[in-house]
Amino acid sequence: MKLKLLSLLMVVGAAQASAQVTDAMITNAGNDTSSVLSWGMGTQGQRHSTLTNINTSNVSKLVPAWTMSFGGEKQRGQESQPLVYKGKMFVTASYSRIFAIDVKTGEKIWKYEHRLPEGIMPCCDVVNRGAALYGNLVIFGTLDAQLVALDQDTGKVVWREKIDDYAAGYSQTAAPLIAEGLLLTGVSGGEFGVVGRVEARDPKTGKMVWTRPVVEGHMGYKDGKENGISGTTNATWPGETWKTGGAATWLGGTYDAKTGLAYFGTGNPGPWNSHVRKGDNLYSASTVAIDVKTGKIAWHYQTTPNDAWDYDGVNEFVTFDMDGKRMGAKADRNGFFYVIDATTGKLQNAFPFVKGNTWAKSIDIASGRPNFDPANRPGDPSAAGGDGTKGTTVFAAPGFLGGKNQMPMAYSPKSKLFYVPTNEWGMDIWNEPISYKKGGAYLGAGFTIRPLFDDHIGSLRAYDPKTGKMAWEVKNNAPLWGGVLATGGDLVFWGTPEGYLKAADAKTGKVLWQFQTGSGVVAPPITWNDGVNQYVSVVSGWGGAVPLWGGDVAKKVNFLEQGGSVWTFKLSH
Repeated sequence: MKLKLLSLLMVVGAAQASAQVTDAMITNAGNDTSSVLSWGMGTQGQRHSTLTNINTSNVSKLVPAWTMSFGGEKQRGQESQPLVYKGKMFVTASYSRIFAIDVKTGEKIWKYEHRLPEGIMPCCDVVNRGAALYGNLVIFGTLDAQLVALDQDTGKVVWREKIDDYAAGYSQTAAPLIAEGLLLTGVSGGEFGVVGRVEARDPKTGKMVWTRPVVEGHMGYKDGKENGISGTTNATWPGETWKTGGAATWLGGTYDAKTGLAYFGTGNPGPWNSHVRKGDNLYSASTVAIDVKTGKIAWHYQTTPNDAWDYDGVNEFVTFDMDGKRMGAKADRNGFFYVIDATTGKLQNAFPFVKGNTWAKSIDIASGRPNFDPANRPGDPSAAGGDGTKGTTVFAAPGFLGGKNQMPMAYSPKSKLFYVPTNEWGMDIWNEPISYKKGGAYLGAGFTIRPLFDDHIGSLRAYDPKTGKMAWEVKNNAPLWGGVLATGGDLVFWGTPEGYLKAADAKTGKVLWQFQTGSGVVAPPITWNDGVNQYVSVVSGWGGAVPLWGGDVAKKVNFLEQGGSVWTFKLSH
């Protein structure tokens, strides 16, 4: 009897162990069609599924399988990408909430609602973009700059760790990244003079392993010991400006097992007024490749040196194969699309992916640097002849919300095209005097955003990374602010602020299906298969940076209603 009981316990224990998310599963996540284990639908961030059950011939038969409301009064922007594993969907929501949902019925299994203190300072709405899975844990960041790990089955807190001081402007909105058995996270707060960095922790306990600042002059640490300064102090930052340098890593990162590197984009340098920090201001507005094992920077590529327009550089770095080499692609906020060698950081190609680009005339492929148009840099408030309160106003495009912002693009290895959500807008921008104060906005600039065209702001565009040619586009009246999904069924899915989830032919851009979700879609769709049906899911809920910062554009879309729900679709039979 005891032997049978022992055997039974061993079987149960083995089943529980096999149910846990492992490093091998995460490495293979891009090929796993039964689960969605990471932000980006694979650590490379391609947002591509090989599933073909739903395709161009039958997508018109897509119908809702279920929908679930986040409930309560806490609406605002819903930018989360869900995760799916072992019959559960894990989806974060505004105000640092996370839900576990039964994927068959849409019923809530559990909810965790983080208790937020007074005085949090999120720059761009109270959003959260997703979670990470590891072992039996689901891990996400909060607006008061903490990491919380919960039991996947019960929603009970297993560990909680503080990232930094929310009163100094730090917060956490990105989905964590699992790579090489480590939990990699960044920080939000670039508008408050924080210091951007990437941290690696033990995902089982939350214990710090290494930290790598992405502002030149700051010390990195590994296993509690000094691990070298990032760059060289004062090489590209004058005086003490590096101490409040910004460069927040607020969108999180991607990882490629073939290179062993994690790729994090870095935000704008602080303050916006570039005249007080003359120099390139490394490693702001860059892609930084970090060796996951050592916590050291392997290479960097700066898209906007001495950024004067809040162009950031956080947009996702998506790795892919081209001409037998591992490449990475980035559609930057500054309006240029970059193709970079993922191993060395050497620029291979760069071209504009929006029509309005005034800040730079082109990108020099040999040097990798932009050919600036000096007339379109906002003026120095302290320049001779002025009264010292305001620099010369210029019109610059794209506007600071970017040719592309947080909404992730998708890549299809089948079509070899990138599907990029774009926006056409510009801004009047001027500089003002500014000094750092802990917890205060650290801008030194004023601005007004304006649309460039009457008939559209947003466009979903398909680009060939090799030639830079646009294959097709689908225009949209309001700005696009949600991500994209590509599938083996020759489909591209994306959402609009007007509330539609749409599907188009990946080769031609012809819209084949759309569904009204009831609120604006500012989140990326996912897809998976349960062995019987292929499903497509997306979070709906209008908000994010546009209604908060959008100037004339915000007035144009102020009729849109808030919401908070997740929709799941399948083919009707």
